[in-house]
Amino acid sequence: MDFAAKYGPWALIAGASEGTGASFARQLAEKGLNLILIARREGPLDQLALEIRAAHGVECVTASVDLARDDAAERMAAAAGEREVGLLILNAGSDPNGSLFLDNPIANWDTLAMRNVMTVMRACHRFGAPMRDRGRGGIMIVGSGACYGGLPGISVYCATKAFDLVLSEALWAELEPHGVDVLSYVLGRTDTPAHRELMEARGMAVPADLADPDDVARLGLERLPHGPICNWGEADDVAGMSVTSAAQRRERIRAIAAMSAAYAAKD
Repeated sequence: MDFAAKYGPWALIAGASEGTGASFARQLAEKGLNLILIARREGPLDQLALEIRAAHGVECVTASVDLARDDAAERMAAAAGEREVGLLILNAGSDPNGSLFLDNPIANWDTLAMRNVMTVMRACHRFGAPMRDRGRGGIMIVGSGACYGGLPGISVYCATKAFDLVLSEALWAELEPHGVDVLSYVLGRTDTPAHRELMEARGMAVPADLADPDDVARLGLERLPHGPICNWGEADDVAGMSVTSAAQRRERIRAIAAMSAAYAAKD
């Protein structure tokens, strides 16, 4: 597969300023894609764009967007303008709260849900429709193993990542016939600045086995055509994070989609 022909000419990465987002950006530039880099902080974005332009000669534009705002998806679309976005990577969405549900103001949970649920859903709708019309493209929603069950202290985070997982599975089934790939990329503990800051704030030692962001990005791009799920650190047919493997969930979705199509045909 010619990666740039399938997913180009432009890739939009939300949450691109550091960690896995920056790794995705560098690796996509190596593959010849032009980039639209989205994040809240302008400084790191602009520095990354300068680096990528110098190293790879691709076009690279940036936009400072707070993904927790109600108009975030609209501002992402405005940043893209008339550019043909063939790949959407939604990489933002860490939980900065670190508290029990009732011990934190509801406004903080609203912010997390807006960033991880509403902005994700709206961005998929906005950029997925032209991909379907063109008959090619890709959407990757970067998630977390927290999606597989509720955990105290990160209850809303778990719930939002579960939403992203299920949305990805459904979109994969809906868009596969149109040549658009969808992947829920479920990560474990990754060595990102946000993760380190959270652990340090809680007085936790940084473990030595954190996943390297470059390795994470490389695998995600390799697995993009093989959705709807990739669990970091697990083979496709291995169940570790969840009681079912990625392959088992894929076949379940295929079976349900076939049943739904059969019922629709009867109408």
